[in-house]
Amino acid sequence: MNEIPAALTAEELLKIALPVAREAAATARRMRAEAITDVETKSTLTDVVTAADRAVERQVINSLRSARPGDGVLGEEYGDSAEPEPGAVRWILDPIDGTVNYLYGLPQYAVSLAAEFDGVVVAGVVINAATGDEWTATRGGGAWRAGRRLRCSERTDLSQALVGTGFGYDAKRRAHQGAVLARLITKVRDIRRFGAAALDLCAVGEGLLDAYFEKGLNPWDHAAGGLVATEAGATVAGLAGAPPGLDMVVAAPSALFTPLHDRLVELDAAGGA
Repeated sequence: MNEIPAALTAEELLKIALPVAREAAATARRMRAEAITDVETKSTLTDVVTAADRAVERQVINSLRSARPGDGVLGEEYGDSAEPEPGAVRWILDPIDGTVNYLYGLPQYAVSLAAEFDGVVVAGVVINAATGDEWTATRGGGAWRAGRRLRCSERTDLSQALVGTGFGYDAKRRAHQGAVLARLITKVRDIRRFGAAALDLCAVGEGLLDAYFEKGLNPWDHAAGGLVATEAGATVAGLAGAPPGLDMVVAAPSALFTPLHDRLVELDAAGGA
């Protein structure tokens, strides 16, 4: 991997990302509040979610292009809005992670923004738009929340681990994930499903969850949160030596990663639809 140019550090990228993500979180929060109070000019909350996703992504893209016009942006709504110039940064954005929570008004939805250089995520911020809580990380610089450096769980026994997960929208995939969960739940302390992958990964980084796994995550779902978990000491990877990706993302401290990984392989957690 090439090193980031000396004139461009991960910390400087984070300084760019933070105000952009904060403004995006404020827009997401405002648009939902307006949908509730101004019902005569809105159609349905589902439409509001779609409109908010797109509006927040456009806002972030415009802000990033203003700050760094040569960079690329990979977002959930518009895909690759611009190819990065050689040696440039690519930003990876989820404008509203946890859109079902957003739809129902559950305070667990986030703006996730990461900076990637040469295929490696080097800076990231996740903001719970409902509460304003922020998690940040830079590669080699640790993970932080409210001025406190984060460390993942020190749990060593999988049977005592609180494990987070999530489910896809496709019915066949959900059926397979449910079957996997039914056989895993007796092997762990308990399972939690909060509905926002970026926040789940930050919870691993903070030790609020001992571990987390999910099939079907896109780069924007795990880029920033995965860096937070990694910099807090967790291992974040796929199965059988694969990188984290669509087939599987597993995040856990080293003592839990191998037993959880092996159990997921045994249960064919990456299989199904």
